Amino acid sequence: MNILEANHLHKVYGDGGQGASLGLDRVSLNVKKGEFLAIMGPSGSGKTTLLNILSGIDKPTSGSVQINGDGISKMSGDELALFRRKQLGFVFQEFNLLDSLTVKENIIVPMVLEKKSSDYMDQKASEIMSVFGIEGLADKYPYNISGGQQQRAAVSRALVNDPSIIFADEPTGNLDSKSSKIIMECFEKVVDNFQTTILIVTHDVFAASYCHNVMFIKDGRIHSKIVRKGSREEFLEQIMDSLALLGGSSHDF
Repeated sequence: MNILEANHLHKVYGDGGQGASLGLDRVSLNVKKGEFLAIMGPSGSGKTTLLNILSGIDKPTSGSVQINGDGISKMSGDELALFRRKQLGFVFQEFNLLDSLTVKENIIVPMVLEKKSSDYMDQKASEIMSVFGIEGLADKYPYNISGGQQQRAAVSRALVNDPSIIFADEPTGNLDSKSSKIIMECFEKVVDNFQTTILIVTHDVFAASYCHNVMFIKDGRIHSKIVRKGSREEFLEQIMDSLALLGGSSHDF
């Protein structure tokens, strides 16, 4: 079952004249339920543009995106805001936690917007914090915990409304190697325990090696896609080889 279907996505920035630039060039892809997909590509390749269009943050010049059969590309602003709140989860490089709220309060914000009961919110928050090993941080404020702990709280917040898909933009970009490992293991738990679909954009080869599949994009087009079949270490080598074929090294991504 496809959770996400994108067809012939084309994105042009500018008015179409000499100053126009091409962001995406007829990109199509499908993402299945429970899939863990990474998108990689050189700077300026279109990977963030693709993520923004797939998640409804931006609209394509032409083409369509469907999530759970709903066409998001033609939704009004209000319809899209409601859809994103109910169906999508987001994790960013910047943790985007509110310093005035505790960790638990940050996590339950999406449920408050959905007017869930206090008992339900307490139970759901406790369940998710336990999965990610941050139950002891519930009453702490973001500025009193580490970056890795903040990102685990952000992942927990993205998950509380049982989204159809989580979009993550450079989720390990502000983390050290130890914290990056913990976050990617958290994403594995999300996929394994909740059967949630995750799509990440990353330049981090180590992070991408945790995924089921990696799709490479260059000059606004899909260049290639590889599927993990063996160990994570073997997949890491496969990703490195694919980057070399793409014409760059891991430092370019």
